[in-house]
Amino acid sequence: MRNSTKLAAITVAALAGAGTATAGTLEDVREAGELACGVSEGVPGFSNPNSDGVWEGLDADICRAVAAAVLGDGNAVRFVPLASKQKVLAVSSGQVDMTSRTTTWTMKRDSAEGVDFTAVVFYDGQGFMTSAAAGIASATKLNEATVCLTTGTTTELNLADFARANDLTLEPVVFEGKREAVEAYASGRCDALTTDSSQLAAFRAGFADPSEHVILPEVISKEPLAPLVAHGDNQWKDIVTWVVYGLVTAEEFGVTQANVADMAANSGNPAVQRMLGATGDTGGFIGLESSWMVDVLSAVGNYGEIYDRNLTSTLGLERGVNAQWTEGGLLYAMPIR
Repeated sequence: MRNSTKLAAITVAALAGAGTATAGTLEDVREAGELACGVSEGVPGFSNPNSDGVWEGLDADICRAVAAAVLGDGNAVRFVPLASKQKVLAVSSGQVDMTSRTTTWTMKRDSAEGVDFTAVVFYDGQGFMTSAAAGIASATKLNEATVCLTTGTTTELNLADFARANDLTLEPVVFEGKREAVEAYASGRCDALTTDSSQLAAFRAGFADPSEHVILPEVISKEPLAPLVAHGDNQWKDIVTWVVYGLVTAEEFGVTQANVADMAANSGNPAVQRMLGATGDTGGFIGLESSWMVDVLSAVGNYGEIYDRNLTSTLGLERGVNAQWTEGGLLYAMPIR
């Protein structure tokens, strides 16, 4: 009898917990009518306001994709620029509903800082940029160099590990914001700039003469970049995670912004039918409408379209490891079924 009573109590508690999870961020976002999404203070290709003040970039489009899934409107986003040291705290404290801000998925952040990561949107690695006039061909030749970087990131620890592993003396020059670090490097205050390799390419492209700067060949870390949400709201984590997987899956099956309506009506592929709500109710699994992925793809296109629009056409970044698994890359979405 005691065992039956205990089991009943556990069941009631579990149901209560499930109810609490449901009445979380999803309801807050719907009540507000907008998604508060943390982004960078300005990294071209990822999240950066254009001349009209409209946020552009891969991270900005991930925010729009989630807003489209939840609210049916990819423009229902309030972009919140965050410094590097703010990007985790802003989520855990509830200042924003999620962050899509070139944030590296690490064990400490994921387990001890009140946030959960969702799905990787870009695989990156830390590198170095120096003046071409310096004639340095390898980061292992940077001994006694000053290196500009940003505080509140994995960058400083990676730099220390690299210096120790290669018996180098490197002097970090630390800044609060990315732009300050880039400007200091450009003005000659530091011998080198270190951050994620994709960001080095973005900042280099923005210099008056990009040929005056070289990105050294070494990639000294793994930087899997992923959106993050507050710890404990499992439904909200599932929503952001599966929106990313939906973007990747859509590219794999050739569903685009232009053809999504036709594919929803006419595709004979069972996987596409499920994803687009023609059969089953995958949206219902996470508290969304059956048209959730139709709304997402109508707003921003698939992952490949987002990548090409923000990184290939503007920065010349090839897909590399960010290609689909069918093309030799690391992108592999969990099945929507």
